[in-house]
Amino acid sequence: MQVSIYKSSKKDEMYLYVARPQTESEAETFEPLSVLPEAVQTAFGRATFVMHLELSESRKLARVNVLHVMDSIETNGFFLQMPPEGLINPNAAAPEGLRGA
Repeated sequence: MQVSIYKSSKKDEMYLYVARPQTESEAETFEPLSVLPEAVQTAFGRATFVMHLELSESRKLARVNVLHVMDSIETNGFFLQMPPEGLINPNAAAPEGLRGA
């Protein structure tokens, strides 16, 4: 499965995976956000192209299961990779043992 990956302008580390257009003429007029529901389009913001990728059962992806991505694209027309949970908040107060370190 050939896919195109786009990053969100509104949320760091949010990515949209969509099936890659088959022809160059389709690619020229393809709007990646058109596959998303309107509320998700608003939350995603502007789509910036990241890369093309070939997905297969044997391919490993860093944060998601490739089979889940492929199934979502076949079923829904897209896969939305959300930012990882549990990231350290840079604005949070440092734990007591680390202050002044």
